[in-house]
Amino acid sequence: MRLDLNALLRQAVALHQEGRLEQARVLYGQVLERDPKQFDALHLSGVIERQHGDPARAADLIRAALQVDPQQARAHANLGAALNDLGQHAAALDSIDAALRLDPRYALAWNNRGNTLRRLGRQPEALDSYERALALQASYPEAWCHRAIVLNDLGRHADAAASAEQALGMRAGYADALQALGNALQALERHPEAVAAYDRALAAAPAARQAEIWCARGAALKKAGMLEQSLASYEQALRLRPDYAMAEHYRANVLRALDRREDALQSYRRARELGADPAGIAFALAALGDGAAPSSAPADYVRGLFDQYAGHFDRHLVGTLEYRTPELLSAMLHERLGPQPALTSALDLGCGTGLCAPLLRPMAQRLAGVDLSEKMLDKAREGGLYDELACADIVPWLAGRRAEWQLVLAADVLVYFGELRPLFGGVAQALRPGGWFAFSVESLGAGSAEGYAITASNRFAHTEAYVRACALTAGLALVERREAVLRKEHGREVRGLLFLLNRP
Repeated sequence: MRLDLNALLRQAVALHQEGRLEQARVLYGQVLERDPKQFDALHLSGVIERQHGDPARAADLIRAALQVDPQQARAHANLGAALNDLGQHAAALDSIDAALRLDPRYALAWNNRGNTLRRLGRQPEALDSYERALALQASYPEAWCHRAIVLNDLGRHADAAASAEQALGMRAGYADALQALGNALQALERHPEAVAAYDRALAAAPAARQAEIWCARGAALKKAGMLEQSLASYEQALRLRPDYAMAEHYRANVLRALDRREDALQSYRRARELGADPAGIAFALAALGDGAAPSSAPADYVRGLFDQYAGHFDRHLVGTLEYRTPELLSAMLHERLGPQPALTSALDLGCGTGLCAPLLRPMAQRLAGVDLSEKMLDKAREGGLYDELACADIVPWLAGRRAEWQLVLAADVLVYFGELRPLFGGVAQALRPGGWFAFSVESLGAGSAEGYAITASNRFAHTEAYVRACALTAGLALVERREAVLRKEHGREVRGLLFLLNRP
């Protein structure tokens, strides 16, 4: 009987390796009818169930196998894969770690550990796991590809592109690596190359993955200014997946950029029905005059915007948009405070990647920054110019700071606030007596009853009268006001106002 059972198991394994899953499943079942605790039959039956799309059944079978023999690293790793499929990522990590304790040189388990950590949002640890896999097995295209994905997550887009190219050097036409390459090139503003990578990915990807790639392609084309082509990409994504909320939302953004207001309104409403961020959609609709303007941009919208921008923010803002606000505010401060101000403390509101830091650092013994985007703050930390950086919503964060700063600066930050009174009140409270508040706003004509409005770029503009009223309410004295060109958008000048207030 034992010989017959072993022969049956060998036959099942051979069929499994040939991809003849149904026949293998039947034979594994016959083995288990004779020996319900046969480890290999339990384990490999679980593997087949996962391949058939039933991870819950797979997990049950592999757990039963591990009850028979808990010292099998491959079974622990496969259990982790099934648990990941079930969305049980913390439990999956425990299983994969158990595999690695048994076999620390198990490259596939290190790769799967990286995938699990990435799903848990632990990107630096995920990167370390992929690199451990590659140290054990340099010719491992999946690990190179997954490394590229997590490097994109970390904002290291040039490194991500190089890692994706390594994967493609080992497996030409690897769709996931081509998509990761396209994402990296898009972030590096190499948009035509990104589109070419997405086109190659579309030629290789299974149908189930193509909608996501069409959507990414649409984003690259929009950033390249090719709006009609971008719209066509989003519409192809929606033909493949009609309920794709992100593609519908991005399609609406393109329609708005094409000045197709009614089509954009309809598309935004459809995106909201599909489950796109309701606060972000309401904000976009308000910018089109549909609905009351909110008092500020949604925090998740601002965070997502700048997390996405972090890798190329400085280059885009200064190079493409000719952004000048930090220098203009700095010049105003120097004219008022002297060529070498000696301040004990300065606070950079909405500090981003730290564009203002080189201008503020020589003025202040202590320099702090606060921003909603952790990825932007990671870039700011690299500069080493701040003594303190906080990832927080500005107004609540200011509530805990009293009479702490001699200077508060907000360069191109108030464009994400409509109602300014809570912010001005927080700044007034955080300033020391005699302290300064320097900031910019985009200019709005006198036609707004509220004193502010959302522009077509999803940014707030303010009237001068409204800014003056908010300053007065907060007990801040107007010292100086200047008109300025703050940046360019689509080749047109964006005009604004610079203010310097003082706390008496």
